[in-house]
Amino acid sequence: MASLRVHPDRLEIQLTRAEKTLALRREDVVVRRDSIRSVTITDDPWIWIRGIRAPGAAIPLTLAVGTWKFHGGKDFLVIKGKRQGVVIDLEGEAFDRLIVTTSHASQLATSLKMDGPDATRVNL
Repeated sequence: MASLRVHPDRLEIQLTRAEKTLALRREDVVVRRDSIRSVTITDDPWIWIRGIRAPGAAIPLTLAVGTWKFHGGKDFLVIKGKRQGVVIDLEGEAFDRLIVTTSHASQLATSLKMDGPDATRVNL
């Protein structure tokens, strides 16, 4: 499962080797904290998927890893099973939205909303 790391200046989604292979990526996903517009916790991340996968891998309601392109942009997904997830809307990044399932959705949302000198590094 992907590891999420929240730093004062950026969010890193560290993909496992298998996830990188399925997503056809060589590197992890890193976004600047100041490019995050909103964070939404969802019990059903599957309803947030838009567009078509390109490149990536998907097994309906089981696994979705990779880039999904839609008219006007692209999203990056790491969705596994029917777990709680986080939808992160971005501005000025390579992706318009990140959708990630995690056991720590509320902690992630809280840590991403912290600003200023109190922001600390959090590993999820």
